[in-house]
Amino acid sequence: MLGDCATSKDYQVKALSTRLKEKQEKIEQFIARLSEEAANGKPIIVEGKKDARALKELGVNGAVFTVKTGGKSFLEAAVEIEKLGVGSVVLLLDFDKRGKEGTARLKRDLERVRIAVDTRFWQQLQALVGGEIQCVESMPAYLSTLQQKIQ
Repeated sequence: MLGDCATSKDYQVKALSTRLKEKQEKIEQFIARLSEEAANGKPIIVEGKKDARALKELGVNGAVFTVKTGGKSFLEAAVEIEKLGVGSVVLLLDFDKRGKEGTARLKRDLERVRIAVDTRFWQQLQALVGGEIQCVESMPAYLSTLQQKIQ
């Protein structure tokens, strides 16, 4: 009987480890796709400087634009983005209430000035980690913790 319990527990640990590895792989694929977009010249829009630093730490290089620095409004940020002369951007704001509202508002403001807005990455990341973290700046620590749990 004791052997059956140990076997069941071993199975649960392996199943958890497999799920965590799969999640890690999906997040790494997400980061690779985001990096590719940035490398191809599509600006990535985040809320603040810590979010921008987190993306750099994850290996996402390219134009990362912050919208909530220097006290600027979303409308002011949209005007600044318009001045960049780009046709499309990736919105990657946080998943908390303010981030969700900001995403909707900035999307609307950018579309008014004829800039295509890609929110697929925001939706994908939210689906992957939205219940566990609320902000982009937490991604490096989250991945580190995930890696520790796998080992």
